[in-house]
Amino acid sequence: MLLRDPAHPGRALLAAGVPWRARPVPAEALRAARMALPLGTGAAAGTLRALARTQHTAPGEGAGFIPGPLRDGGPGLPPVCTGTEATLAFPVVLAEARRWGLPDGELAELLPAAERCLRWLRAAADEDGYVPEPGSVRVLRAETQAHAHRAAMLGADLLEACGRPGAEEWRSWAGRLPTRFRADFWIDDRGGGRPVAVRTPGGPRPHLGGAAAHLLDTGLGDGVRPACGLLDPVRTGRLARLLGSPALDSGWGLRGLGEVEPGFNPFGHRTGAVRVYETAVAVAGLAASGHEQEAAALLDGLVRAAEAFAYRLPEMYGGGRHTAGGAPVPHPAACRPSALSAASAVHLLTTAAGIRPDVPAGLLAVRPLRSAPLGAFRLSGLAVAGEPLAVRVGGIGLGLVEAAAPGLRLGG
Repeated sequence: MLLRDPAHPGRALLAAGVPWRARPVPAEALRAARMALPLGTGAAAGTLRALARTQHTAPGEGAGFIPGPLRDGGPGLPPVCTGTEATLAFPVVLAEARRWGLPDGELAELLPAAERCLRWLRAAADEDGYVPEPGSVRVLRAETQAHAHRAAMLGADLLEACGRPGAEEWRSWAGRLPTRFRADFWIDDRGGGRPVAVRTPGGPRPHLGGAAAHLLDTGLGDGVRPACGLLDPVRTGRLARLLGSPALDSGWGLRGLGEVEPGFNPFGHRTGAVRVYETAVAVAGLAASGHEQEAAALLDGLVRAAEAFAYRLPEMYGGGRHTAGGAPVPHPAACRPSALSAASAVHLLTTAAGIRPDVPAGLLAVRPLRSAPLGAFRLSGLAVAGEPLAVRVGGIGLGLVEAAAPGLRLGG
């Protein structure tokens, strides 16, 4: 899934998938590059460079925006602007690439584009701090607000580390968002509440789907700790139980829409099919927030599905319920191979091993999932700070670093 950069033949960037998207798709390329960082920072740097060249740099409305195609937003909703997703992902990927050991020269080259993305975010956010979808009707997606909050938090870390102004301003902006978000994007009920997926002028849409997993994706924060998120621990626990419920966890992975929600279709792109990427996001977010039981169950489902697909997971597959002796049903429109699915496998393995680096701070944490859902395994072929990393995880959830860059302190 690597393509040669036409402007720099010695560099590579990520395509999306075969056969439908054998080309760079900005949001998907950045997501895959982020999840593939444990293999080295080269693909991320190449993808960031290529997308920086497409960024709107002229002064005026839209300055800093990285254009991207529209995609299906779900039943009764306007399309999602993937350009918004890509613009918010750019500073996140650069900040996390820095923690995995992106060389200083490449960081300096890409930093101006990340700053332009943050300036776009400042201009795009409304008076409440929310980023609406493009269009004349004010549509607010919960996942977009999570992406914006993460961009602000990790962007602030990036600016501070590089000696650039604005870090405290962004932390202050991000710090005001959670209280407002919890009031506007959470509905209380007898079961403990649930997140609102979308707010429209007609009212909130409380349907529950796999996109809610993005509320747990806070990113790699300072000192190998997860960054702060939009939800408090109580709401995070409730969301963890919802993601682990039979309505969303098919036994093969996370459904795009809950089985009991109106409009559920096990083969719908956004209305019920299992999307490997969102399942990987959920596993990582659940593990980082301490909800290992739900994380392990989703991970186990993906492993079972991978076996049925000869360990080459497609972009998505049918969201029918798991049965003993059964197999997930292939989706006729799914990309296979898919860069996102391939990178998701890397993300899942590093999550199970609990690998979290902070090269500038000289730290490397290895904290495997205590439940050891994969049993004993060994990871090699990884890279931190440009040096090989090999980790062994025992059957009782203990980790051992066999090879790592000199000078990195274990723990943190």
